[in-house]
This record gives sequence, structure tokens and C-alpha cells, in this order.
Amino acid sequence: MFFSKKPAKLPSKGEALPGRDTPIPTADVHFVNGRPLDAEKPEGFEEIVLGMGCFWGVERIFWQMDGVWLTQAGYAGGETPNPTYEETCTGLTGHTEVVRVIYDPAKVTTGDILKAFWEGHDPTQGMRQGNDVGTQYRSAIFVTNEEQLKIAASTRDIYNKALIEAGRGDITTEIGMLDKFYHAEDYHQQYLAKNPNGYCGIGGTGVSCPMPTGVSA
Repeated sequence: MFFSKKPAKLPSKGEALPGRDTPIPTADVHFVNGRPLDAEKPEGFEEIVLGMGCFWGVERIFWQMDGVWLTQAGYAGGETPNPTYEETCTGLTGHTEVVRVIYDPAKVTTGDILKAFWEGHDPTQGMRQGNDVGTQYRSAIFVTNEEQLKIAASTRDIYNKALIEAGRGDITTEIGMLDKFYHAEDYHQQYLAKNPNGYCGIGGTGVSCPMPTGVSA
């Protein structure tokens, strides 16, 4: 998506770009379902933020899932407030490209969401995804409640075992509570719906993710 020489490690707070106090402009509505991108999460719905590499292809995975109410491309996991795409691509914001997923747990479970996450990319690659290299392509799960955190950890552990048995390396996915989500620019939102033949750099390992006992998918 944006090719240049980038740092291979995350910047410290003192090294990160300063950013700005106000959000950058973005789209008003979801290009696919027409919902306002700044809509309040409906009561009983849940939110999770996922990084799997280039967010163009990632967002399409989730807006196509039954029970997902809203998706939004953005940045998370870094130091710079309200970063731009160009700033994030330098590796000096600390953010990774992510997709915010708001879903109805009565229709799609957290297990369903995370199964799609694990199987939709290669979570063993560290600071890259395929040919996309840099800290902004690292694999990450940013949760919004303790139950999601528990499911993220348990699915990671069982999938890590499956990957090793298949001859793959260990999972490098960052897992933690969501601090801040910053939306990406207008043209990134639902990019592959606007540009059906556009670039999609993600791809899975071909290894199925079994669900831990007590986690439905």
C-alpha cells in the first residue's frame, strides 16, 4: 500500500510523531450498509478492534459476516494521537492498521469473529503481513471487555498449537485492552466495496482454528 523503508520496532512515546488534537476527516456513512460511521453502538452489541495486515481486505471480511452491524478502518495500538495514513506508514506512530467491528452477539459470537480473524491472515509473521512490511501491518486484537480478552487468549493458545503441528511458527499477535481507536481517512473506508479490483494483501495459512471448550463458533 505504501512502500518505504520503515523501522522494525515500535517507537517509544518520546520517539513517536506528535499527531494532533482533533480527529482527521473521514466518511460520514458506511459505503456498504449506509449506517453513520459515528453511530452509537446499540445496546447489547459488542465492539472489538482487529489488525490483520492491510485494512482494506480485513474490513471486507467482517462487513460480509452476518451479525456484524458496522465496520470502520482505522489505527490503534500506538502513541500518536489522531494519526494520518502517511504518518502511520512511517512506523513512527506505533499504530497498526485495524478494523473496528461492532456486532450483535445474539447473531455472531466473539468466537465466530476470532475464528475469522485467526484463519483470515498469518498471525506468525511479526511486523509484517505477506509482502506488506512494517509495524503498521502487525497482527493485533484489541478487546473491550474481559470476556473478549479471555476468548482471545484461549483461541490464540489452541490455534498456536494447531499452527505448530502444521509446521508453522509461533503466533506473534498482540492482545490487549483497547486504548484508543482512530478512524482512517474517507478513501480507506470500505475501500474494496468502492474499488472491487483493489489491492488485498491478506491471506490465511490454510490451517483451521479449533474452538476451545466452551467457546462457540
